[in-house]
Amino acid sequence: MSSWNPHSWQRFPALQQPDYDDPSEFEGILARLRRMPPLVVPEEVARLRGLLAEAVTGRRFLLQGGDCAERFKDCTPESIEGKLRVMLQMSVALTHGGRKPVVRVGRIAGQFAKPRSKPTEVMGNRELLSYRGDLINDLEGNEASRRADPARMLEAYFHSSATLNHLRALTAGGFADLHHPERWELPGGTGGVPAYRRTLDQVRESLDFLEALGGVQRDVLERIDFFTSHEALLLPYEEALTRWVSEEGGYYNLGAHTIWVGERTRQLGGAHIEYLRGIRNPIGVKVGSSATPDHLVALLERLDPSQEPGRITLITRFGAATIRTALPPLLKAVQATDHPVLWSCDPMHGNGTESANGLKTRDFSAILSELRQAFEIHRAHGSHLGGVHIELTGEAVTECTGGTEALSEADLLKAYETGCDPRLNGTQSLEMAFLIAEMMRG
Repeated sequence: MSSWNPHSWQRFPALQQPDYDDPSEFEGILARLRRMPPLVVPEEVARLRGLLAEAVTGRRFLLQGGDCAERFKDCTPESIEGKLRVMLQMSVALTHGGRKPVVRVGRIAGQFAKPRSKPTEVMGNRELLSYRGDLINDLEGNEASRRADPARMLEAYFHSSATLNHLRALTAGGFADLHHPERWELPGGTGGVPAYRRTLDQVRESLDFLEALGGVQRDVLERIDFFTSHEALLLPYEEALTRWVSEEGGYYNLGAHTIWVGERTRQLGGAHIEYLRGIRNPIGVKVGSSATPDHLVALLERLDPSQEPGRITLITRFGAATIRTALPPLLKAVQATDHPVLWSCDPMHGNGTESANGLKTRDFSAILSELRQAFEIHRAHGSHLGGVHIELTGEAVTECTGGTEALSEADLLKAYETGCDPRLNGTQSLEMAFLIAEMMRG
């Protein structure tokens, strides 16, 4: 690590980085960000690393979910509370049904940037720079809005701070209290998932019994841990939020508790891997069909040479049609090493389709199929799936087809609100949680 520092990534090729018109404005924004207070503290990061280490051994289960790409305009109490509500509902289903405590990590308070397959896109009869997330430019389809604006990095910091502030207030103030799950109701209710009502009744009965025995402390039931994550994509922004922590003797990205590297930016000789190898945060690595066993093992050696439990989460994203052939060789390669990785499944990104009217969508049955196959493959190879990574919202959107609501392509236009990839709505997310709990029991 002697050759590493927070800006050593600049010596390596960096993909998915925008071009800024005014270098002096760009540097001025970064200088201001470096002086801003951190968004999270090292103690929280260390706690998450410890919880993930327990998930590696099968004692906990990782639930990571949230927006595909957050929008500044969605930094509202309703939107933030909606995501927390659906994560809490899913946690109850997973803990009760899967008999394991859940580690909750949101794609929230910083998930403002998205990689794109092409630098430009055609809108109407115009070719514009692609929308890369509110951290970089605006979704509005004109040339001025698609310009990479460095001031958006400062906006992202303040929107992340506001989101975190509200999340902390909610989780510390009893919003997550198991005695009052009615606070978690989503708009439209959860009538589409009857198992949720039955589970709540059983949880209440269990709480009454334990409290009557004096066997549970009330504050344990009133507060929860909730951690934040985002993709480490815009490297100058990530560097500006990286701080030396003398007590720990290392550098931390204090813009989130954990960050991940995507399928498009995990090149061994690339800038993103160079940056990530030097920070103390837990790191996620998206693993798709382009990954080879040799590449994956080399990535682990570079990112986790000390073989630290809780350091690396491998997030597989193959698609229901290819997971049975793609995952086993990677599983075997990692098992042949001593790296204690946490395996998670992202069943969203490999199952994208396009509807007849040109909207991106995902079929719920394909998402569940990949999840089920992931559980089966891990068991067959003496491994275990320790987490899921999904794109969801607490809003009643119609972006993915299927589920108990039986959404069809014709329903997509009713509430298609995503600025990037389609998300599961609250009912679909909760239905998925019960199915995952069933798979966890084997």
